[in-house]
Amino acid sequence: TRGQAVRDRHQRAYRIAGSQTDITARKLAEERVQHDALHDTLTGLPNRVLFIDRLRQTLARGKRTGSSAFAVLFIDLDRFKVVNESLGHMRGDELLVTTAHRLEEVLRAGDTVARMGGDEFAVLLEDTSSTVEAASIAHQILDAISNPMMLDGKEIVSTASIGVALWDENYKGPEDILRDADLAMYSAKSEGKARIALFHATLHKRAVAILDLESDLRRALDRNEMVLHYQPIISLDSGQINGFEALVRWRHTDHGVLSPLDFIPLAEETGLIVPIGEWVLRRACEQMGIWHADFPDRPPLQINVNLSSRQFGKVDLVRSVIDTLQSSGMDGSFLKLEITESALMENAQRSTKMLEQLKQLKIKLSIDDFGTGYSSLAYLRTFPIDTIKIDKSFITDMVTNRDNLEIVRTITALAHNLNLDVIAEGVETAEQLAQLRALGVEYAQGYFFSKPCDVPAATELIQRNQTW
Repeated sequence: TRGQAVRDRHQRAYRIAGSQTDITARKLAEERVQHDALHDTLTGLPNRVLFIDRLRQTLARGKRTGSSAFAVLFIDLDRFKVVNESLGHMRGDELLVTTAHRLEEVLRAGDTVARMGGDEFAVLLEDTSSTVEAASIAHQILDAISNPMMLDGKEIVSTASIGVALWDENYKGPEDILRDADLAMYSAKSEGKARIALFHATLHKRAVAILDLESDLRRALDRNEMVLHYQPIISLDSGQINGFEALVRWRHTDHGVLSPLDFIPLAEETGLIVPIGEWVLRRACEQMGIWHADFPDRPPLQINVNLSSRQFGKVDLVRSVIDTLQSSGMDGSFLKLEITESALMENAQRSTKMLEQLKQLKIKLSIDDFGTGYSSLAYLRTFPIDTIKIDKSFITDMVTNRDNLEIVRTITALAHNLNLDVIAEGVETAEQLAQLRALGVEYAQGYFFSKPCDVPAATELIQRNQTW
């Protein structure tokens, strides 16, 4: 509304003239822009900006009153990537929208649920002072998320990992408690997914230690701190060394020699597994080329190299392998790449094409840790593989555990029916070796023959030409 006084020649106001403009549309547009800036366009939930603002207000209220009681939940959907890649992004979006609705149905009127991005959600539980109460609501959320839903005509069961952090007076800002809930979520995921985890101080200390280790890991290759050890693979027909598996170790300046269990999960998480994996492949092929030249009178040895899921997922993997073979001068027929079942099944169609391209280079292919993943008979017929490696968990007590013995027997028979060779890993006793020979297993490796060893020790094993 605008108005103006109308005056006579003596400047005396004798009437008011005004006008009114309808700005409803403009106000609605402004409100819509403001709403969109603070809400997720897909689910309609508050976004990260609005969630952090509400969390900041809750913290400020607690400081003013001298007391506060609230908890933050950080939620990450498990294996959401598989849904996206197998059913498409539209179905993935449907899953996110359904999850958002289920979260809203579970929560109380005063609580806030937000989509933080991707497949991550966060919840602010007001008036929650006990871990029991927060955990109870978290379990209700798990139950709601895990209810089956139909996507593209398929019944999908989604699960989530949830981290819980309760307010205490040491929190200075919203980012602090959100960080701790996130740390707890990763703890839940590392413990097997589909569960909740409560934040405790040791998680923060561990996160700091991991951050330091990640920083060191990024420089490890440049500092020549990575080294390969080689574990012999024995032909159970001849009893002699058929080849080696290359296994990486990290000679850390402060912590000494670290095994793969100490740093490979971190390398996977950060993506550093790709350059490390490429270095392992290159160095292993170079070393095998040296052994072929040094021992021309014996049958050429084979080198087995593990491919991580990230490395296997790279579009330029085949080009990288070709470059490695050319630079090392090693023929592809002496290289065997080991890939886990889970890595192959992330995208079965793509995996088949990738394996076929590798086979054209005369490279042999092995499924690693068979029996611990999908173990689908269908993919064994589909993938152009040469070997199955039986996981050591089945070998360890196969002599005393009849169930494990039958599993090994069944896997071996299955492999042979498909014209595949079998490698048994984790062989530690003569009894296990005898049993594997009786079952017709072609190859074996384990501490009974040798621990993974450095180049001089592996070279000595070749020179010794021992028969087991």
